[in-house]
Amino acid sequence: MSVTVCLGSQFGDEGKGKLVDILANNVSLCCRAQGGNNAGHTIVANGITYDFHILPSGLVNPKCINLVGSGCVVHVPSFFKELEALEVHGLKTDNRIFISDRAHVVFDLHQLVDGLEEVELASSFIGTTRKGIGPTYSTKMTRSGIRIADLFDEEVFEAKLRRLAYGFQKRFGDLLKYSVEDELSKFKELREKLAPYVIDQIPLLNDAKAKKSEILVEGANAIMLDIDYGTYPFVTSSNTGLGGVLTGLSLGWRSIREVVGVTKAYTTRVGSGPFPTEQLNEVGEKLQGVGREVGVTTGRKRRCGWLDLVIIKYSHDVNDYTSLNLTKLDVLDDFEELKVATGYSYQGQKLESFPANPELLANVEVAYETLPGWKKPTTGAKTFYDLPLNARKYVEFIEKTVGVHIKWIGVGPNREHMIVR
Repeated sequence: MSVTVCLGSQFGDEGKGKLVDILANNVSLCCRAQGGNNAGHTIVANGITYDFHILPSGLVNPKCINLVGSGCVVHVPSFFKELEALEVHGLKTDNRIFISDRAHVVFDLHQLVDGLEEVELASSFIGTTRKGIGPTYSTKMTRSGIRIADLFDEEVFEAKLRRLAYGFQKRFGDLLKYSVEDELSKFKELREKLAPYVIDQIPLLNDAKAKKSEILVEGANAIMLDIDYGTYPFVTSSNTGLGGVLTGLSLGWRSIREVVGVTKAYTTRVGSGPFPTEQLNEVGEKLQGVGREVGVTTGRKRRCGWLDLVIIKYSHDVNDYTSLNLTKLDVLDDFEELKVATGYSYQGQKLESFPANPELLANVEVAYETLPGWKKPTTGAKTFYDLPLNARKYVEFIEKTVGVHIKWIGVGPNREHMIVR
Protein backbone atom coordinates (compact mmCIF):
# COMPACT_ATOMS: atom_id res chain seq x y z
CA MET A 1 0.00 0.00 0.00
CA SER A 2 1.16 3.53 -0.71
CA VAL A 3 -0.48 6.78 0.37
CA THR A 4 -0.35 10.17 -1.35
CA VAL A 5 -1.36 13.14 0.78
CA CYS A 6 -2.49 16.47 -0.72
CA LEU A 7 -2.29 19.38 1.71
CA GLY A 8 -2.90 23.10 1.47
CA SER A 9 0.32 25.07 2.01
CA GLN A 10 -1.23 28.53 2.55
CA PHE A 11 -4.57 29.74 3.96
CA GLY A 12 -6.79 27.29 2.06
CA ASP A 13 -8.50 27.73 -1.32
CA GLU A 14 -5.31 26.72 -3.17
CA GLY A 15 -7.21 24.51 -5.61
CA LYS A 16 -6.50 21.13 -3.99
CA GLY A 17 -9.63 19.61 -5.48
CA LYS A 18 -8.35 19.56 -9.04
CA LEU A 19 -5.17 17.67 -8.18
CA VAL A 20 -7.17 15.26 -6.02
CA ASP A 21 -9.55 14.74 -8.95
CA ILE A 22 -6.63 13.94 -11.29
CA LEU A 23 -4.84 11.65 -8.85
CA ALA A 24 -8.09 9.91 -7.83
CA ASN A 25 -8.27 8.36 -11.31
CA ASN A 26 -5.49 5.99 -10.24
CA VAL A 27 -6.50 5.16 -6.67
CA SER A 28 -9.05 2.82 -5.15
CA LEU A 29 -9.65 4.84 -1.97
CA CYS A 30 -9.87 8.61 -1.33
CA CYS A 31 -10.09 9.84 2.28
CA ARG A 32 -10.77 12.99 4.27
CA ALA A 33 -8.90 13.07 7.59
CA GLN A 34 -10.19 16.23 9.30
CA GLY A 35 -12.49 19.22 9.05
CA GLY A 36 -16.14 19.36 8.10
CA ASN A 37 -18.33 21.09 5.55
CA ASN A 38 -16.40 24.30 6.18
CA ALA A 39 -14.11 23.06 3.39
CA GLY A 40 -14.84 23.92 -0.23
CA HIS A 41 -13.34 22.22 -3.26
CA THR A 42 -14.44 22.99 -6.82
CA ILE A 43 -13.80 20.51 -9.63
CA VAL A 44 -14.53 20.99 -13.32
CA ALA A 45 -14.78 17.62 -15.08
CA ASN A 46 -16.37 16.77 -18.43
CA GLY A 47 -17.81 20.28 -18.63
CA ILE A 48 -19.58 19.96 -15.26
CA THR A 49 -18.66 21.99 -12.17
CA TYR A 50 -18.89 20.10 -8.88
CA ASP A 51 -18.71 21.73 -5.45
CA PHE A 52 -17.50 19.55 -2.60
CA HIS A 53 -17.62 20.38 1.12
CA ILE A 54 -17.60 17.39 3.49
CA LEU A 55 -17.45 14.83 0.68
CA PRO A 56 -14.05 13.72 -0.70
CA SER A 57 -13.40 14.90 -4.27
CA GLY A 58 -12.54 11.33 -5.30
CA LEU A 59 -16.27 10.76 -5.82
CA VAL A 60 -15.87 12.15 -9.34
CA ASN A 61 -14.04 8.90 -10.21
CA PRO A 62 -16.81 6.25 -10.47
CA LYS A 63 -14.38 3.49 -9.45
CA CYS A 64 -13.11 5.19 -6.28
CA ILE A 65 -14.32 4.41 -2.76
CA ASN A 66 -14.44 7.47 -0.48
CA LEU A 67 -14.14 7.79 3.30
CA VAL A 68 -14.94 10.60 5.71
CA GLY A 69 -12.47 9.69 8.45
CA SER A 70 -12.55 9.64 12.23
CA GLY A 71 -10.93 13.06 12.56
CA CYS A 72 -13.76 14.73 10.64
CA VAL A 73 -16.93 16.36 11.98
CA VAL A 74 -20.16 15.75 10.06
CA HIS A 75 -23.36 17.77 9.79
CA VAL A 76 -25.63 14.94 8.65
CA PRO A 77 -28.31 17.01 6.81
CA SER A 78 -25.54 18.79 4.84
CA PHE A 79 -23.96 15.43 3.98
CA PHE A 80 -27.20 14.29 2.32
CA LYS A 81 -27.79 17.66 0.67
CA GLU A 82 -24.36 17.45 -0.92
CA LEU A 83 -24.96 13.89 -2.13
CA GLU A 84 -28.24 14.99 -3.70
CA ALA A 85 -26.52 17.88 -5.50
CA LEU A 86 -24.02 15.44 -7.05
CA GLU A 87 -26.81 13.12 -8.19
CA VAL A 88 -28.55 16.06 -9.91
CA HIS A 89 -25.39 16.25 -12.06
CA GLY A 90 -25.69 12.53 -12.81
CA LEU A 91 -22.91 11.46 -10.45
CA LYS A 92 -23.82 8.15 -8.80
CA THR A 93 -22.38 7.63 -5.32
CA ASP A 94 -24.06 4.38 -4.25
CA ASN A 95 -21.76 2.16 -2.16
CA ARG A 96 -18.84 4.55 -2.74
CA ILE A 97 -19.02 6.89 0.24
CA PHE A 98 -18.64 5.97 3.91
CA ILE A 99 -18.37 7.79 7.25
CA SER A 100 -16.29 6.57 10.18
CA ASP A 101 -18.42 5.73 13.20
CA ARG A 102 -15.81 7.58 15.30
CA ALA A 103 -16.34 10.92 13.54
CA HIS A 104 -18.11 13.57 15.62
CA VAL A 105 -21.54 14.94 14.73
CA VAL A 106 -22.15 18.63 14.01
CA PHE A 107 -25.65 19.55 15.19
CA ASP A 108 -27.76 22.57 14.33
CA LEU A 109 -27.04 23.47 17.97
CA HIS A 110 -23.31 23.80 17.17
CA GLN A 111 -24.05 26.04 14.19
CA LEU A 112 -26.19 28.39 16.27
CA VAL A 113 -23.50 28.51 18.95
CA ASP A 114 -20.86 29.25 16.30
CA GLY A 115 -22.73 32.41 15.33
CA LEU A 116 -23.22 33.49 18.96
CA GLU A 117 -19.53 32.99 19.74
CA GLU A 118 -18.59 35.19 16.79
CA VAL A 119 -20.92 37.90 18.12
CA GLU A 120 -19.29 37.58 21.55
CA LEU A 121 -15.86 38.26 20.03
CA ALA A 122 -17.14 41.53 18.46
CA SER A 123 -14.29 43.25 16.58
CA SER A 124 -11.95 40.34 17.34
CA PHE A 125 -14.15 37.83 15.50
CA ILE A 126 -12.42 34.91 13.80
CA GLY A 127 -14.40 34.99 10.57
CA THR A 128 -15.59 31.39 10.76
CA THR A 129 -17.91 29.85 8.19
CA ARG A 130 -20.51 29.51 10.99
CA LYS A 131 -20.91 25.85 10.07
CA GLY A 132 -20.50 24.77 13.71
CA ILE A 133 -17.03 23.31 13.22
CA GLY A 134 -15.30 25.07 16.12
CA PRO A 135 -18.00 24.32 18.72
CA THR A 136 -18.07 20.66 17.60
CA TYR A 137 -14.31 20.24 18.01
CA SER A 138 -14.60 22.06 21.36
CA THR A 139 -17.18 19.59 22.65
CA LYS A 140 -15.05 16.75 21.29
CA MET A 141 -12.07 17.92 23.33
CA THR A 142 -14.11 18.43 26.51
CA ARG A 143 -15.44 14.87 26.07
CA SER A 144 -19.03 16.02 25.81
CA GLY A 145 -19.30 15.51 22.06
CA ILE A 146 -21.50 13.01 20.25
CA ARG A 147 -20.02 10.59 17.73
CA ILE A 148 -21.69 9.00 14.73
CA ALA A 149 -21.80 5.68 16.62
CA ASP A 150 -23.86 7.32 19.40
CA LEU A 151 -26.67 8.15 16.99
CA PHE A 152 -27.69 4.49 16.79
CA ASP A 153 -28.33 4.08 20.51
CA GLU A 154 -31.41 6.25 20.80
CA GLU A 155 -31.44 6.40 24.60
CA VAL A 156 -27.76 7.33 24.87
CA PHE A 157 -28.04 9.83 22.04
CA GLU A 158 -31.02 11.63 23.58
CA ALA A 159 -29.33 11.89 26.99
CA LYS A 160 -26.12 13.26 25.48
CA LEU A 161 -27.86 15.80 23.25
CA ARG A 162 -30.02 17.07 26.11
CA ARG A 163 -26.92 17.45 28.29
CA LEU A 164 -25.09 19.29 25.51
CA ALA A 165 -28.01 21.63 24.85
CA TYR A 166 -28.45 22.32 28.58
CA GLY A 167 -24.82 23.42 28.87
CA PHE A 168 -25.07 25.85 25.97
CA GLN A 169 -28.45 27.17 27.14
CA LYS A 170 -26.96 27.94 30.56
CA ARG A 171 -24.20 29.89 28.83
CA PHE A 172 -26.25 31.85 26.27
CA GLY A 173 -29.71 31.98 27.88
CA ASP A 174 -32.46 33.44 25.70
CA LEU A 175 -29.97 34.34 22.97
CA LEU A 176 -29.88 30.67 21.96
CA LYS A 177 -33.02 29.99 19.92
CA TYR A 178 -32.84 26.20 19.79
CA SER A 179 -35.27 23.32 20.25
CA VAL A 180 -33.69 20.08 21.36
CA GLU A 181 -37.01 18.32 20.62
CA ASP A 182 -36.86 19.38 16.97
CA GLU A 183 -33.30 18.05 16.60
CA LEU A 184 -34.18 14.75 18.28
CA SER A 185 -37.19 14.38 15.99
CA LYS A 186 -35.08 15.09 12.92
CA PHE A 187 -32.66 12.28 13.79
CA LYS A 188 -35.46 9.71 14.11
CA GLU A 189 -35.65 9.91 10.31
CA LEU A 190 -31.97 10.59 9.62
CA ARG A 191 -30.76 7.64 11.70
CA GLU A 192 -32.21 5.03 9.35
CA LYS A 193 -31.14 6.96 6.27
CA LEU A 194 -27.57 7.32 7.56
CA ALA A 195 -27.01 3.71 8.64
CA PRO A 196 -25.79 2.31 5.26
CA TYR A 197 -23.02 4.92 5.10
CA VAL A 198 -21.52 4.29 8.56
CA ILE A 199 -18.58 1.92 9.02
CA ASP A 200 -15.67 1.16 11.30
CA GLN A 201 -12.81 2.65 9.26
CA ILE A 202 -10.15 0.35 10.76
CA PRO A 203 -11.14 -2.82 8.81
CA LEU A 204 -11.62 -0.80 5.61
CA LEU A 205 -8.11 0.66 5.81
CA ASN A 206 -6.60 -2.63 6.96
CA ASP A 207 -8.12 -4.32 3.91
CA ALA A 208 -6.64 -1.62 1.67
CA LYS A 209 -3.25 -2.22 3.28
CA ALA A 210 -3.51 -5.98 2.76
CA LYS A 211 -4.37 -5.47 -0.93
CA LYS A 212 -1.53 -2.91 -1.33
CA SER A 213 -4.08 -0.43 -2.66
CA GLU A 214 -3.25 3.10 -3.78
CA ILE A 215 -4.79 5.58 -1.31
CA LEU A 216 -5.23 9.33 -1.66
CA VAL A 217 -5.76 11.65 1.32
CA GLU A 218 -7.43 14.99 0.60
CA GLY A 219 -6.51 17.68 3.08
CA ALA A 220 -9.11 20.29 4.02
CA ASN A 221 -8.29 23.93 4.83
CA ALA A 222 -4.49 24.48 4.96
CA ILE A 223 -1.49 24.66 7.28
CA MET A 224 -1.87 28.38 8.05
CA LEU A 225 -5.29 27.50 9.50
CA ASP A 226 -3.91 24.62 11.59
CA ILE A 227 -4.92 24.78 15.25
CA ASP A 228 -1.25 24.39 16.31
CA TYR A 229 0.81 25.82 13.45
CA GLY A 230 -1.52 28.38 11.88
CA THR A 231 -2.08 32.07 12.62
CA TYR A 232 -3.76 31.29 15.96
CA PRO A 233 -6.43 32.25 16.99
CA PHE A 234 -7.49 33.02 13.39
CA VAL A 235 -7.50 29.34 12.46
CA THR A 236 -9.83 26.38 12.11
CA SER A 237 -10.27 23.89 14.96
CA SER A 238 -8.42 20.85 13.64
CA ASN A 239 -4.90 19.83 12.62
CA THR A 240 -4.84 20.59 8.90
CA GLY A 241 -1.29 19.37 8.26
CA LEU A 242 0.34 15.98 8.09
CA GLY A 243 -0.24 15.43 11.82
CA GLY A 244 -4.00 15.52 11.30
CA VAL A 245 -3.72 12.85 8.60
CA LEU A 246 -1.98 10.46 10.98
CA THR A 247 -4.55 10.94 13.77
CA GLY A 248 -7.68 11.29 11.62
CA LEU A 249 -7.01 8.13 9.60
CA SER A 250 -5.51 4.85 10.79
CA LEU A 251 -3.03 4.59 7.93
CA GLY A 252 0.30 4.52 9.75
CA TRP A 253 3.28 6.73 8.91
CA ARG A 254 5.18 3.99 7.07
CA SER A 255 2.53 3.86 4.33
CA ILE A 256 2.97 7.52 3.27
CA ARG A 257 4.88 7.78 0.00
CA GLU A 258 4.25 11.33 -1.13
CA VAL A 259 3.16 14.57 0.55
CA VAL A 260 2.13 17.22 -1.96
CA GLY A 261 1.88 20.86 -0.92
CA VAL A 262 -0.72 22.65 -3.05
CA THR A 263 0.37 26.27 -3.53
CA LYS A 264 -1.50 29.06 -5.28
CA ALA A 265 0.72 31.26 -7.49
CA TYR A 266 -0.32 34.22 -5.31
CA THR A 267 -1.88 34.35 -1.82
CA THR A 268 -5.50 34.54 -0.69
CA ARG A 269 -7.24 34.41 2.65
CA VAL A 270 -10.87 34.30 3.82
CA GLY A 271 -11.87 35.68 7.20
CA SER A 272 -9.93 37.64 9.78
CA GLY A 273 -6.27 37.43 10.73
CA PRO A 274 -2.88 38.80 9.69
CA PHE A 275 -1.95 38.66 6.01
CA PRO A 276 1.50 40.23 5.42
CA THR A 277 1.39 40.36 1.60
CA GLU A 278 -2.26 41.47 1.27
CA GLN A 279 -2.76 44.14 -1.41
CA LEU A 280 -5.60 46.54 -0.56
CA ASN A 281 -5.28 48.25 -3.94
CA GLU A 282 -5.77 47.65 -7.66
CA VAL A 283 -3.38 44.65 -7.53
CA GLY A 284 -5.57 42.91 -4.94
CA GLU A 285 -8.71 43.80 -6.89
CA LYS A 286 -7.20 42.43 -10.11
CA LEU A 287 -6.18 39.15 -8.47
CA GLN A 288 -9.64 38.85 -6.94
CA GLY A 289 -11.43 39.52 -10.23
CA VAL A 290 -9.27 37.52 -12.63
CA GLY A 291 -8.91 34.65 -10.17
CA ARG A 292 -12.63 34.64 -9.35
CA GLU A 293 -11.67 34.58 -5.71
CA VAL A 294 -14.98 33.91 -4.00
CA GLY A 295 -15.33 31.26 -1.29
CA VAL A 296 -17.07 28.04 -2.36
CA THR A 297 -18.54 27.54 1.12
CA THR A 298 -19.16 31.12 2.23
CA GLY A 299 -19.60 33.13 -0.98
CA ARG A 300 -17.31 35.76 0.55
CA LYS A 301 -14.71 37.57 -1.55
CA ARG A 302 -11.24 36.40 -0.67
CA ARG A 303 -8.53 38.81 0.41
CA CYS A 304 -5.70 38.75 -2.15
CA GLY A 305 -1.99 39.50 -2.23
CA TRP A 306 1.41 38.56 -3.62
CA LEU A 307 2.90 35.10 -3.25
CA ASP A 308 4.53 34.71 0.18
CA LEU A 309 7.45 32.29 0.16
CA VAL A 310 8.07 32.82 3.88
CA ILE A 311 4.76 31.01 4.39
CA ILE A 312 5.56 28.28 1.85
CA LYS A 313 8.97 27.58 3.41
CA TYR A 314 7.43 27.48 6.89
CA SER A 315 4.69 25.19 5.57
CA HIS A 316 7.37 22.86 4.17
CA ASP A 317 9.19 22.89 7.52
CA VAL A 318 5.99 21.65 9.19
CA ASN A 319 4.72 19.18 6.56
CA ASP A 320 7.94 18.04 4.82
CA TYR A 321 6.62 18.09 1.25
CA THR A 322 7.99 15.74 -1.37
CA SER A 323 6.67 17.99 -4.16
CA LEU A 324 4.49 21.03 -4.84
CA ASN A 325 1.49 21.69 -7.05
CA LEU A 326 1.53 25.34 -8.18
CA THR A 327 -2.01 26.40 -9.07
CA LYS A 328 -3.66 29.30 -10.95
CA LEU A 329 -0.48 30.45 -12.69
CA ASP A 330 -2.71 31.72 -15.51
CA VAL A 331 -4.21 34.38 -13.20
CA LEU A 332 -0.84 36.18 -13.38
CA ASP A 333 -0.72 36.26 -17.20
CA ASP A 334 -1.53 39.97 -17.54
CA PHE A 335 0.85 41.48 -14.96
CA GLU A 336 3.81 43.62 -16.07
CA GLU A 337 5.75 42.57 -12.99
CA LEU A 338 5.24 40.32 -10.00
CA LYS A 339 6.37 40.64 -6.42
CA VAL A 340 7.26 37.65 -4.25
CA ALA A 341 7.81 37.87 -0.49
CA THR A 342 11.15 36.34 0.52
CA GLY A 343 11.62 37.54 4.12
CA TYR A 344 10.15 39.34 7.12
CA SER A 345 11.72 41.77 9.57
CA TYR A 346 10.37 43.39 12.70
CA GLN A 347 11.70 46.67 14.10
CA GLY A 348 14.72 46.32 11.87
CA GLN A 349 15.53 42.72 12.89
CA LYS A 350 15.23 39.96 10.29
CA LEU A 351 13.00 37.11 11.44
CA GLU A 352 14.39 33.59 11.11
CA SER A 353 11.01 31.89 10.78
CA PHE A 354 7.29 32.54 10.58
CA PRO A 355 6.33 34.17 13.91
CA ALA A 356 3.78 32.71 16.33
CA ASN A 357 2.68 36.10 17.70
CA PRO A 358 -0.22 37.46 15.59
CA GLU A 359 0.38 41.04 16.73
CA LEU A 360 4.00 40.84 15.61
CA LEU A 361 2.95 39.18 12.35
CA ALA A 362 0.48 41.98 11.61
CA ASN A 363 3.33 44.50 11.82
CA VAL A 364 6.20 42.80 9.99
CA GLU A 365 8.07 44.51 7.18
CA VAL A 366 8.05 42.33 4.08
CA ALA A 367 11.09 41.95 1.82
CA TYR A 368 10.04 41.45 -1.81
CA GLU A 369 11.80 40.17 -4.90
CA THR A 370 10.42 41.73 -8.10
CA LEU A 371 10.18 39.44 -11.13
CA PRO A 372 9.13 40.34 -14.68
CA GLY A 373 5.69 39.26 -15.89
CA TRP A 374 5.15 37.44 -19.18
CA LYS A 375 2.05 39.13 -20.66
CA LYS A 376 1.15 35.99 -22.62
CA PRO A 377 -1.53 33.33 -22.03
CA THR A 378 -0.45 30.15 -20.27
CA THR A 379 -3.74 28.24 -20.43
CA GLY A 380 -2.92 26.44 -23.68
CA ALA A 381 0.43 25.16 -22.38
CA LYS A 382 0.78 21.37 -22.30
CA THR A 383 4.39 21.11 -21.10
CA PHE A 384 6.69 23.21 -18.94
CA TYR A 385 8.55 24.49 -22.00
CA ASP A 386 5.31 25.63 -23.62
CA LEU A 387 5.15 28.28 -20.90
CA PRO A 388 6.55 31.78 -21.62
CA LEU A 389 10.17 32.18 -20.48
CA ASN A 390 9.33 34.52 -17.60
CA ALA A 391 6.61 32.16 -16.38
CA ARG A 392 9.20 29.37 -16.26
CA LYS A 393 11.56 31.67 -14.37
CA TYR A 394 8.80 32.43 -11.87
CA VAL A 395 8.28 28.69 -11.26
CA GLU A 396 12.02 28.07 -10.96
CA PHE A 397 12.44 30.96 -8.52
CA ILE A 398 9.82 29.40 -6.23
CA GLU A 399 11.49 25.98 -6.46
CA LYS A 400 14.95 27.37 -5.68
CA THR A 401 13.74 29.48 -2.74
CA VAL A 402 11.60 26.80 -1.10
CA GLY A 403 13.82 23.86 -2.01
CA VAL A 404 10.99 21.61 -3.24
CA HIS A 405 10.32 20.44 -6.81
CA ILE A 406 7.15 21.79 -8.45
CA LYS A 407 5.73 18.66 -10.09
CA TRP A 408 2.34 20.01 -11.20
CA ILE A 409 1.45 23.45 -12.60
CA GLY A 410 -2.18 24.55 -12.96
CA VAL A 411 -2.86 26.85 -15.92
CA GLY A 412 -6.67 26.92 -16.00
CA PRO A 413 -9.81 25.64 -14.27
CA ASN A 414 -10.36 22.38 -16.14
CA ARG A 415 -8.96 18.92 -15.46
CA GLU A 416 -6.76 19.06 -18.58
CA HIS A 417 -5.24 22.41 -17.57
CA MET A 418 -2.48 20.79 -15.54
CA ILE A 419 1.16 20.52 -16.61
CA VAL A 420 3.06 17.54 -15.18
CA ARG A 421 6.84 17.78 -14.96
